[in-house]
Amino acid sequence: MVILIGGIGCTGKTLMAQKLLEKYKMPYLSIDHLKMGLYRADENCGFTPLDSNELIGEKLWPIIRGIIMTNIENKQNIIIEGCYIMPHFIKDFNKFYSEKIISVFLGFSEKYIEKSFQSNIAKFRNAIENRTYPEDRSLLQYIKEHDELRKKCMETCVDYFEIKNNYEVEIVKVYDYIDDRVKSINYT
Repeated sequence: MVILIGGIGCTGKTLMAQKLLEKYKMPYLSIDHLKMGLYRADENCGFTPLDSNELIGEKLWPIIRGIIMTNIENKQNIIIEGCYIMPHFIKDFNKFYSEKIISVFLGFSEKYIEKSFQSNIAKFRNAIENRTYPEDRSLLQYIKEHDELRKKCMETCVDYFEIKNNYEVEIVKVYDYIDDRVKSINYT
């Protein structure tokens, strides 16, 4: 089985992957690490770390897709997380693969962002990874990114979970959804 966690930066994807690793004893792959590994190995890899998430996602998706397919074909489990997973990528798989993929996209409502941008979102952006660079997105840009992701998820009918008021309470729904899906996936 493959658990894919997508969403805008600073929504808790890496923290969720870490918690799922601990719960299910499944390895996880941070697409950020794959991105930087490829870039550091070859600066002519087709993108730079400063390119848009969409461009980087399009460049990395064939590799990630191959990793997903190989894991499923070998009845292995992995968690893959990153802002480079685009909602429309989830539709790339036929039924054999898609039945073994749990995908979730995390987002924030405009109200939550306005209320929590400094107090929670920016404050906890280092919960798992040490980000030494400052948050450079404005409040309005961050709201726009979440609006665009929400629309893309709705257009492609992928599972989108939006935090509206209380992160700690509402994120439990995502873990519950994943737990239910994990129980339903069978490799026999």
